[in-house]
Amino acid sequence: MTAKVAFDTVDLPGGAACVRLTLSGGRANALEPGLLGDLISALDRAEAQDARIILLCGGRNFSSGGDVRGFHAATLDGRGQDYARTVVPLLQTIVARLIAMPRLVVVAARGAITGGSAGLLFAADLAVLAPDAFVQPYYPQVGFAPDGGWTALLPERIGAGRAAEWLQSDRRLPAQALCDAGLATAVSDIPEERALELAASGEIGTRLATKALIWDSARRRQIETRLEAETTAFLERIGEPDTLRGMSRFLERMGGTADV
Repeated sequence: MTAKVAFDTVDLPGGAACVRLTLSGGRANALEPGLLGDLISALDRAEAQDARIILLCGGRNFSSGGDVRGFHAATLDGRGQDYARTVVPLLQTIVARLIAMPRLVVVAARGAITGGSAGLLFAADLAVLAPDAFVQPYYPQVGFAPDGGWTALLPERIGAGRAAEWLQSDRRLPAQALCDAGLATAVSDIPEERALELAASGEIGTRLATKALIWDSARRRQIETRLEAETTAFLERIGEPDTLRGMSRFLERMGGTADV
């Protein structure tokens, strides 16, 4: 177990090696450097054990995204870009890794999946959501440029027009709407158990071959280039006066402790 990501093995029918990674970062699993670093270490461990299936879970809230309070404090101190460089590139690396790794990536999520943390859902091969799960960008409210694959990966999943509309409208999509959009497989009161059932269903070799054909090298290179563009845009936006104003207004509404 790493400090902010719990690691355990799961026995599945059929014998495919499966590990469960549970985000345990507190404060709704804000995407801060410690949690992201621990998630990378947990993925390293899963690959070292040659896990064919990786189940990624959270707690009551899967993840509320980036720590706006952390970004805000760093920006006030003149370190906004420096802090962003300790967060956004790690997230982008994880998103690119999840779609490239020859493992079946399955997400089981409850509650909030907001801001950049939605990239973990977008990169999953299968996902099961609790009825209270939802995804919302929040970028127009806070002032950040999108990260986590909102412009790099999401258009591949649902189309460029639908992705653009979602980001511009900042709508909150509940669990069933996410299934209807093709971003999740099922809604369940016990998403972790249902996710394991889906992971154990079907020949794993065929499923991984399918993943490799969909996420071929050409498509992955395009995603990686777009993720780099997101990072550049995020670093540019974090230093803008209107971004600081957006963060301040957002924190005032949320009582000073919000993530996104």
